[in-house]
Amino acid sequence: MKRILVTGGAGFLGSHLTERLLNEGHEVIVADNFFTGSKKNIEAFKQNPNFEFIRHDIMNPLYVEVDEIYNLACPASPVHYQHNPVQTTKTSVYGALNMLGLAKRTGAKILQASTSEVYGDPEVHPQPETYWGKVNPIGIRACYDEGKRVAETLFFDYKRMYDLDIKVVRIFNTYGPRMNANDGRVVSNFIVQALRGEDITIYGDGNQTRSFCYVDDLITGLIFMMETDKFVTGPINLGNPNEFTMLELAQKVIKLTNSQSKIVFQPLPQDDPRQRQPNIFKAKNILGWQPLVELNEGLSKTVKYFEGVIND
Repeated sequence: MKRILVTGGAGFLGSHLTERLLNEGHEVIVADNFFTGSKKNIEAFKQNPNFEFIRHDIMNPLYVEVDEIYNLACPASPVHYQHNPVQTTKTSVYGALNMLGLAKRTGAKILQASTSEVYGDPEVHPQPETYWGKVNPIGIRACYDEGKRVAETLFFDYKRMYDLDIKVVRIFNTYGPRMNANDGRVVSNFIVQALRGEDITIYGDGNQTRSFCYVDDLITGLIFMMETDKFVTGPINLGNPNEFTMLELAQKVIKLTNSQSKIVFQPLPQDDPRQRQPNIFKAKNILGWQPLVELNEGLSKTVKYFEGVIND
């Protein structure tokens, strides 16, 4: 049994990670300020004696004794991270500093949930970890993109200065139950619009691509990364390399929901990437990980979840 801190543990990914770690018999402390997380996501864990919740913003230091830290705390959808861009940057930077300080004091392993957004609007396709990216440092997405890039910098500087046991993963588009219905992400947007019989909104011409990883696969990758030895720091891409256009995704969602929704097109937002596909060679060869859930299967499970949410 390990004592594990999950920051952002009431969020979409954090709650799934917490559930998996509890099921494996570990003690889990969740720290979350509920900016984007939800009490509903962790309600089922409250009766578990190995679960502990702390309402906390990681921009402030946290003093707990732990063996491992998963740093997931940060708004991750454009709707939320652009709502207060200064707060978003501060969460990434100050949050990383505070969690690295905690890891240094306790000797804990620490994993940073970074993002494919560090690649920006990529000129290399698919994106390997060696690619430095093409990011607009003064654009409306920079608060998230650059905040996560600085967090990676801090992790590797702490590794070089203090020999900290760090792990950095770059998470590509992930979807599944417990997504926020109003977070503006494409999978949740399309499903909610289809279930409500509303027009499905595609930004741009619909030919821009994304690669979608089901949440269970992603959580397995995070745990595999944490369990590697000290010499495996990353960054390592975690995502599903199967690539789909936005138009293909919308058509799949309409079919799965038996919806009468029509597809409408809106202008593409500033700095929205045209392509996004992970090169997962490292994940396969170093972690022995690759996604197993195909898009149709994952979408079916996600649609079932949102049917329950919308009908509540």
